[in-house]
Parts: sequence; structure tokens; C-alpha cells
Amino acid sequence: MNEVVPSHEDDERWMRHALDLAGRAEREDDEVPVAAVVIDARGALVAEGWNRNISDCDPSAHAEIVAMRRAGTAIGNHRLVGCTLYVTLEPCAMCAMAMVHARIGRVVYGASDPKTGAAGSVFDLLADPRHNHRIEVAGGVLADEAGDRLTRYFRRKRGKAV
Repeated sequence: MNEVVPSHEDDERWMRHALDLAGRAEREDDEVPVAAVVIDARGALVAEGWNRNISDCDPSAHAEIVAMRRAGTAIGNHRLVGCTLYVTLEPCAMCAMAMVHARIGRVVYGASDPKTGAAGSVFDLLADPRHNHRIEVAGGVLADEAGDRLTRYFRRKRGKAV
């Protein structure tokens, strides 16, 4: 299998795809607009998902977990070696550790999460040398757009002017 080295244009392309899915999460399911896509080492889409924790009454159904579950099923393996996960919001600790266990190769996120971010903002679980696997991280891809989407969603939910 030939591995493709992702470019800045690839990162923006897949983040735009994730942002489109985040819009669907909000419109179709009234979920917090966070979405993720898993891309294989050749640069092909393996799986996608968005937050489902409210709809599914499942606290673990964050976008990253949904996308990784689907990716595992698609490739027939719980290890997602060589895959890149794009997510519109910096992963939380739960999602970060699931990525470590899945052996994700790279994570690209949009907006930072100053309250629970586990890819460098509050915690740095993906690069922690105590783990047997570390994940390359690129943050801030289309961060303004991702952050604005979340801000608008929460203002709408709280009844504040958008």
C-alpha cells in the first residue's frame, strides 16, 4: 500500500468535509455540531460521523468515536494504523485515548477546546511519552469556521442573539 503524505490542501479539504457533516449534525439531529472523518494511508475516505450522544443517549458517542467505530467495521480491524482522523473540535480525553488504542497515525482538528482539549490545550494525551503509541497532531485547521459554528449553536441553544 502506497502511503500518501497529506498536504495543507488535503487537510483543508477533509476539514471542510467534516464541517459540512457538523452542519448536518446540527440541522438533522440538533446535535452539538462536531464531526469527524477517517482517511486511510492512501488518502481515501474510510468513515465519517458526527456527535450522536444526545440522539443515542450515549455519552461515548462523540464524533470521533462514531467515526472510528465505523472505520473499524469498514476495514475489519480495531487498529486504524496509518489513518488520519479529522475532527472539527480538539478531542477530549476519552476520544484521545480511544485514538491511542486504535493506533491512529495522525489527528487534525479545527477549533481548540480550552476547557477539555486533550491534544495540547488542557492535556496532551496524544503525545504523552508514557503511552506505547503517539499520534502526530495538527491543530487549528479552519479553526475560526469551526469555532464560530459551535459559538452560534450554543448561543442559539441559550436563547441569545446569534
